[in-house]
Amino acid sequence: MHLSSITVMVIVSWPVAFYLIHLEQEVRIRRYKMTWFKRERIKRFNILTKLRAVQVAIGLPFFLILLCLYVLPLGFYSPCIQEKDKLGPKPDIFGHKGAPMLGPENTMMSFEKAVENGAFGLESNIYLSYDEVPFLMHDNNLRRTTNIREVMPNASFRHSSLFTWNFLSTLNAGKWFVQFKPFYNMKPLSEADKEKARNQMIPKLSDLLEFAQKEKKFVIFDLNIPPPKHPLRKTFVRRVVSVILDSQIEQHLIYWLTAFDRMYVKKKAPGFQQVGRLYSIERLTKENISKINVDYKKLFYNGLRDYKAANININLYIVNEPWLYSLAWCSRIHSVTTDNIQLLRQINHPYFFMTPSHYMLMWFLLDGVSAVFIVSIFYFHWWKENKENVSESSSSHTDTDSINLEKGKSDHQKASNLSIKPPSRVLDSPWTRKAIYPRLPNSSISNYPGPRQFLVAPKKIDSKPEPDNEPLKSMMPAKVDVRQLTPSEASELILAPTREATREPTLQTALPALTANEPTISSIEVLHPETQHQSTFTVEPFPRNRVSTTSDMSLSSSGFSPKKN
Repeated sequence: MHLSSITVMVIVSWPVAFYLIHLEQEVRIRRYKMTWFKRERIKRFNILTKLRAVQVAIGLPFFLILLCLYVLPLGFYSPCIQEKDKLGPKPDIFGHKGAPMLGPENTMMSFEKAVENGAFGLESNIYLSYDEVPFLMHDNNLRRTTNIREVMPNASFRHSSLFTWNFLSTLNAGKWFVQFKPFYNMKPLSEADKEKARNQMIPKLSDLLEFAQKEKKFVIFDLNIPPPKHPLRKTFVRRVVSVILDSQIEQHLIYWLTAFDRMYVKKKAPGFQQVGRLYSIERLTKENISKINVDYKKLFYNGLRDYKAANININLYIVNEPWLYSLAWCSRIHSVTTDNIQLLRQINHPYFFMTPSHYMLMWFLLDGVSAVFIVSIFYFHWWKENKENVSESSSSHTDTDSINLEKGKSDHQKASNLSIKPPSRVLDSPWTRKAIYPRLPNSSISNYPGPRQFLVAPKKIDSKPEPDNEPLKSMMPAKVDVRQLTPSEASELILAPTREATREPTLQTALPALTANEPTISSIEVLHPETQHQSTFTVEPFPRNRVSTTSDMSLSSSGFSPKKN
């Protein structure tokens, strides 16, 4: 039993370990991925607490049961754990109704089969016919074991003792055995046994006694009380004792079990072995009974040791399993009554018998091996779960790296169209003269107005303009396409130099001459802080890559004219 329980726990540890490790990893992953807000929310809903509660609900009973099984042998007692010299003799075997797995019960064929298989004694059940003949029958009617339903269907439920022997002796008591197997594990009968079983009749008690006397076998039987209208209702015991004594069987071969009118039996047949039931030890001692016939289920719950200490011989019924017979053997039971005599007779040593030292060695070995298996199972699931988590993490990192790599490649492809040289806006302001006029020499740049000094035409010009190499053309009002700028266009105009300054130096070519047929966009009116109340000027921007600052030279050279409000 202990071995089976440990084996079951080892098998159950596989799903338990899988589930516990999975829950543990789930708790760790949830805790690792939680932000502070999630932790507050999870604390509110107690998600982690519920997961831990499930772990405890599964794991705690498992480990408690396992621990109990490990320490159970410390308080375990088995009669089969003893020294070899203390083992009692093999229990004797009474054939219950003969050998009911080999022949029809309570027939001469069944008793013969029991003797062939080494029966110590023969057990039977006795009824008295209406004409005072004791016969062998287990049931109180004839339906199950005879052909009464074919011969007299209306009387099939009548009590067996209400028929005369003349009628009972005509009934067949063996055909049912061939047609219906009474035991599921009985072996098939040979053709000779089948033919013999079909011809079996109801035997009388005298037939059994004669056979037992011949084979020197003990006889034990249950004597059933006749029904109320029976003529031997009160004297059936004396009638049976008379039949036994008339059979000339040795009195010590009779195990007298009936408690009714026991004093008469002791006086009439003092050689009978008086057998009691599960009486108290005081009653058994008072009636001078040294043997009891009890159900094994009741005996083991009602003080087997007390009866053994009182030196009372015990016969157990009905013991059909080898392990139960072995337990009775180890418990020093004297005899058993069985249906399976052909199997129990083959047992020469009790099952599960071992010495205390052997048991301790087996116990430690079994517990150690099972503990190693269970720990290995838990470790395997833990390792497998961690491996899966690592592989998932690696795959996620790989996906992230591939995404970053692809993003980097796309950025590199976009950046390949740009200059490797840092853009000019990093070194210089996009509004400087150098950025606007890259081909002008540095010495000439200083002659141009500053990036934020917007010049306007003064009211009165006292000084003459500086002479130029080329004659100045008369200032003629230029036809300028003046349109209202939308906010988007204005921002586009202002940000155009910044965008163009970031292009490659090759794009920063010399400022081409402004042609008359180039399209122009609407100008932006900019007021000088000092003269905004008097006049305004307009700035005509160049297309996309050109910027014009308002100065006298730029205005005169490009053909722009100031406009007054």
